Amino acid sequence: MNQIAELDIDGLVAEATAHAVKALFDTDVNLADVQVQKTRKEFEGDRTVVVFPFVRIAKCKPEELGEKLGKYITENSDVFVGYNVVKGFLNLEVSDDFWMSTFTYASSMPNFGYAPANSGRSIMVEYSSPNTNKPLHLGHLRNNFLGYSVAEILKANGHKVAKVQIINDRGIHICKSMLAWQRFGNGETPESSGLKGDKLVGKYYVAFDKAYKEEIAQLEANGLDKETAEKQAPILMAAQEMLRKWEAKDEKVYQLWETMNSWVYDGFDVTYKAMGVDFDKLYYESETYLYGKEIVLKGVEDGVFYKKEDGSVWVDLTAEGLDQKLLLRGDGTAVYMTQDIGTAVLRYEDQRDLSQLIYTVGNEQEYHFKVLFLILEKLGYSWAKACYHLSYGMVDLPSGKMKSREGTVVDADDLIADMSNTAKEITEELGKLDGSTE
Repeated sequence: MNQIAELDIDGLVAEATAHAVKALFDTDVNLADVQVQKTRKEFEGDRTVVVFPFVRIAKCKPEELGEKLGKYITENSDVFVGYNVVKGFLNLEVSDDFWMSTFTYASSMPNFGYAPANSGRSIMVEYSSPNTNKPLHLGHLRNNFLGYSVAEILKANGHKVAKVQIINDRGIHICKSMLAWQRFGNGETPESSGLKGDKLVGKYYVAFDKAYKEEIAQLEANGLDKETAEKQAPILMAAQEMLRKWEAKDEKVYQLWETMNSWVYDGFDVTYKAMGVDFDKLYYESETYLYGKEIVLKGVEDGVFYKKEDGSVWVDLTAEGLDQKLLLRGDGTAVYMTQDIGTAVLRYEDQRDLSQLIYTVGNEQEYHFKVLFLILEKLGYSWAKACYHLSYGMVDLPSGKMKSREGTVVDADDLIADMSNTAKEITEELGKLDGSTE
């Protein structure tokens, strides 16, 4: 058996069948006339030969012919080790040694498992895309493994693939962690606390939520209704003011933002390394939201969007069966949609040959992406139809949805460590590590 033939099991079955017919009935058979197919799941075997075409040659019933062929093939080949006959179909069982030798040979070939490169398609896959106010959690693990796997599968199919993420490094949630650290941190750092930077910042995100709820309760006790209390809580108003100062590039606020974000990035890098995922390019919301604001304001000039009396900018999608969507607040600050518009346009400008842009994001954002893709179409971007939301179910705990601000999350680092330790313990119990070095 030559090595190239090893990769063609159907061809081997056809050759073995033709040889058996020749030996048993002294008749030559064209290999193209031997019908070979994968054995159906409900039957034993790997490949099935249709014996009906040879009944006239053998001058016997199909079942009898199948038995004769099966017996001859298995007795005269080291590839086929068993057979069974179902009416006019001969099911052949391929030896484990054959499959192993085939895999060993194939895996030694360059680019094993990969389609030829340069399919002509260029695809960008976004995944992870965390906020810089908390560490990665179980939901991020699922998102990363899904997005990374899809990117690698597309790459194996010969496509040019760019793995990217958008770092959500600005917004009110970031300011909440910053403000809480200012008020309660006493200068704590990753070095002084012994905590990973992302976990330290996440600690203060939780601290903000605790203080916020306490203020709401106090305001309600003083006679305010809950909705008003939630809006007028002093700590929230202070966080909103910090966001305005950040957008105005206030020196002290901006410096604190850069410092705390650097702590988080160092923590993220450790977690990504443990996951085994990587990225080709990073985009930052703190940069793309500015581009998004430019595009939105240009959309107002072109009549695609409209302004309300308070100065806020909106898009009307009611004709498309959706609703009116806020794009810029009255005070000029951006919303998530603003930065997503800027990010999408920037990505296509960075890589003009993109065939598709895939967003790996949970299904709770399905409406958001319907709106985003529709807005991009309204702005006249022809590539908007090539944007795709890879939606998947969210991860919930038995107690409900995970909430980082309340500290009710399954931490990614802890879960990775627990799984690794559990695997080690089980392997040791089974004796699989006996004689192995640490």
